Amino acid sequence: MRIEILGSGCQRCSQLYENCRAAAAELADKAEIEIVKVEDIQYFAQKGVFLTPGFVIDGEVVSTGKVPTVAQIKTIIEERL
Repeated sequence: MRIEILGSGCQRCSQLYENCRAAAAELADKAEIEIVKVEDIQYFAQKGVFLTPGFVIDGEVVSTGKVPTVAQIKTIIEERL
């Protein structure tokens, strides 16, 4: 599973990245999860993300403009396993 955090490096983007890392660590026994930060604004536009942070799983935009909690992220990941 590949998770992309779309953002310019702001505090909210960093918090989403950390929340994703925490959720991935808790699910490490269930799935291999790669988490990457993407700062390419043109890529954001291609994905339709105009409010950051953007949260993308395997190419699908899951949320924009908000920071889901670790528990919310775990639920989202588990639904896709």
